[in-house]
Amino acid sequence: MAYYKDIREYIQVLEANGKLVRITREINKDTELMPMVRWQFRGLPAEERKTFLFEHVVDVKGKKYDGSVLVAAHAPCEEVYALAMVCDPKGIMAKWEQAQLHPIKPKSVKSGTVQEEVHVGDKLLEHGGLDELAIPISTPGFDNAPYISAGCCVSREPDTGTYNVGTYRGMIKSPSLVGCACSVPQDMAVHWTKYKEKGLKAMPAAIVVGAVPIIGLVSVTKFPYSVDEYDVAGGVAGEPIELVKCKTIDLEVPATAEIVIEGEIPTDCLEREGPFGEYTGYTGRGWPNLFLNVTAITHRRRPIWNAFISQFPPSESSLLTRLGFEATYFKFLRYDMGLPNLIELAFHEESGGRQFLAMCLKNPTQPQAWKALYGAAALMPWFGKIFVVVNDDINPRDLDSVIWALVYRMQPEKDIKFITGKQTSLDPSAGPQHEMRESLDMLPSSAVIINATRKWDYPPVSLPKKEFMERAKQIWEEEGLPPLIPKVPWHGYDLGYWTEEDEKEADLALKGEHYQTGKKLAKGRIKL
Repeated sequence: MAYYKDIREYIQVLEANGKLVRITREINKDTELMPMVRWQFRGLPAEERKTFLFEHVVDVKGKKYDGSVLVAAHAPCEEVYALAMVCDPKGIMAKWEQAQLHPIKPKSVKSGTVQEEVHVGDKLLEHGGLDELAIPISTPGFDNAPYISAGCCVSREPDTGTYNVGTYRGMIKSPSLVGCACSVPQDMAVHWTKYKEKGLKAMPAAIVVGAVPIIGLVSVTKFPYSVDEYDVAGGVAGEPIELVKCKTIDLEVPATAEIVIEGEIPTDCLEREGPFGEYTGYTGRGWPNLFLNVTAITHRRRPIWNAFISQFPPSESSLLTRLGFEATYFKFLRYDMGLPNLIELAFHEESGGRQFLAMCLKNPTQPQAWKALYGAAALMPWFGKIFVVVNDDINPRDLDSVIWALVYRMQPEKDIKFITGKQTSLDPSAGPQHEMRESLDMLPSSAVIINATRKWDYPPVSLPKKEFMERAKQIWEEEGLPPLIPKVPWHGYDLGYWTEEDEKEADLALKGEHYQTGKKLAKGRIKL
């Protein structure tokens, strides 16, 4: 099928698939809205989580908004993420791989629905500026303002013209001023640094809200600096993303988005932005950061404000990050690092979807195991804290399976190494809170890499052989017992240290002839 023309079409698909909750009662965006969505991440299984659309929104002062708020439209669960990519959940990784290997450049169009209403100059503040938009408070009681959480920030590399589309939170500071929490090595901050080095007073930037869902997915996924996110989005969509020229700055933005906030980021000063609830599960403190002077707001009639729900994991943010980062790391390790026997890898949402990575290799040599570990640790210096490599009989997505490998296939003094040179801005273990952020620089951090692969032959896994477990499962189902979700490993198998004599004795037991083994053992008694 053709990709969605806008997020409104996508909402219809979510509803048709039973993944949309419409809230028609009046909801306070500052005190009720995000806590309501939060409950599904603290009280429901992952597969039952859905997207929420709030149709009648007010603020703490009683103001009513001409529009609605859409939350968790990209990744409350894997099924919704797959709907955003127009694929089956099992095809998510393959579609990301295809898009990175075969990107499609965007297409410029003369007009778009995102510019149905245009507020510039005097009209900008006449319509309320940012106050016109129903921007919720994400962590009531701790956040110091409404924040843009699902804004796709568009900037352009000043030398190459390559676009970056990245998600950087934005504190609402006035009707025409919004923060941009973006630090080096994030791509937009690198762009800003180059503008500053060139002596330019400001960098044009736009914040896009409510574009077709693939824009939101590429915005939170990390690609190499030279990669244009519009191109990757086209690769996922299977067709060019349509872009329209902004009204007040020289940038192009998705033509069918709900809202675009245009503006300029000064290069001669910074301003505190924060605190804000973060993906780490802790509140990120405020620090000097970029800010955007708004020059125009364009939007559709009765615009839909889109918000990510992040903060404590698991969340929409942790799933978005996990799936996107998995695709980036898989492509890098398998193709760029030359590890064709990489079978699967998994970031764990308990780590915010970006700090704990388990990778499995098929029949790895020890050099390959260490190559995967060092390569993964080096790819993104500011993400990743624990990296584990396992054999392909371990499920990297199941922590029970990974911990089993960690305990019995790894010796700490031989198989654990520490990596320095990492960086962090939000991990509170890196230093006291008052030291965490005093500039755009990050604090030094480190990582641990763990080789939990088998280094030699092992005895068989101590579970019944596959045929006996399959027969038992058949009986289980015939008896109408609760549905089973098999965990790897769910049957025993030979790992090399198993002799013909061992096999023969096990076969005798299955024939009821185990006394033969007893007689044999009696003949081999050792006298003391």
